Amino acid sequence: MSVRQSIWRWVILANAFALAVSTIPARAQAPDTVTLIVRAATVIDGTGAVRRNTDVVVRGGRITELRPARGKADIDLGTRVLAPGLIDTHVHLGWYITEKQRLHQGDDGDTEQTAILNVAGNAQRMLQAGFTTVQSVGGLEDKVVRDAINRGVLAGPRVLTSLGSLNENTGSPDSIRAAVRGFRERGADVIKIFASKSIRDGGVQTMTQEQLDAACGEAKRLGLRSIVHAHAASAAKAAVRAGCTQVDHGVLVDDEALQMMAKAGTFFEPQCELVSRNYLDHKEWFRGIGNYNDEGFAATERSLGLRKELVKRYLAVPKLKVVYGTDAVAGAHGQNARDLACRVRQNGEKALDAITSATSLSAESLGLGASIGRVAVGYQADLVAFDGDPRTDATAFMRVSFVMKQGVVYRYPPAFSGPPRRYP
Repeated sequence: MSVRQSIWRWVILANAFALAVSTIPARAQAPDTVTLIVRAATVIDGTGAVRRNTDVVVRGGRITELRPARGKADIDLGTRVLAPGLIDTHVHLGWYITEKQRLHQGDDGDTEQTAILNVAGNAQRMLQAGFTTVQSVGGLEDKVVRDAINRGVLAGPRVLTSLGSLNENTGSPDSIRAAVRGFRERGADVIKIFASKSIRDGGVQTMTQEQLDAACGEAKRLGLRSIVHAHAASAAKAAVRAGCTQVDHGVLVDDEALQMMAKAGTFFEPQCELVSRNYLDHKEWFRGIGNYNDEGFAATERSLGLRKELVKRYLAVPKLKVVYGTDAVAGAHGQNARDLACRVRQNGEKALDAITSATSLSAESLGLGASIGRVAVGYQADLVAFDGDPRTDATAFMRVSFVMKQGVVYRYPPAFSGPPRRYP
């Protein structure tokens, strides 16, 4: 099937899907007439500040007031720690494991409807895990689910998607610019660019400086962000020189590349362990597909040590904007907070810094820093609560028991009201 035929099939399916669910009541936006008071013993605001015994007043899907707790709350979270909704800037919504316990491939017999349902399921898992916004560097199937979530017919995080990607085979600079325009016309929120091989293939640079200049330059001209898959130091440096918005992975980057990103204000999105462990723990889901073989798995195993060493180096670079992205693939959706726990527990990052990375800083990288990523007046009421305090117990990141997105509660903790707590 040609790319054009595939696009039209997804468009037709999207329209049919939207028609089928058009009678479902929308819940994407809380009514303007409803005011909710959410009370927490501890509130981490997403910028490193911490409040005690605070009421977060929510109306019309936004935070309208932060005040010392008083009177009765609608939702009393007891001793739980409240924070902004978490943000993952790098997921793959369309990746899933089939009934045959294999990574879904286009020719494995699964229908497009089955693929759409799995994308929706992946989105719901991540919302339940506390991720109220995700950026999916995936395919056309993301568009259907993104739009259904926006219309309120599906429960899921706020989704931004690339709807595909570019690489060295996209062609000349003119061909690349045309491809960027095509992605925009199809409704992409961001341009995804592969500038190096995967770490399983050595991570070497694959795109030229001229190709990256064309891709990121055209994206910027159109008002789109650009994120670049770059393991090699040379690829990361080329992305910075091209003015790209974000560099992903960077397992092999050197200190010069980190300094260049810091100076240019380029966002950097490394991973800790989730994606690598997912591949290694479930080899048979992937074995035999592309470079998923013994040699590739061995390279993935080696990358764990490189990732840990990278953390120490990037934490030592002042003003480097390190955002949060897990590269969540099939089997990892809903475990996105595992890399937060990894960054704090295994690599010594401060919990408040990790939360800032996964909230306000990641929101900034998405161009949404003025509306999400903080517990602050005027911001979208995206809130999560942890059972436990991640500042003293990093595993608390994996224990999310309350999720609100735009003022709508999608997850209540057991006995969420707890004992009455009244304040004068």
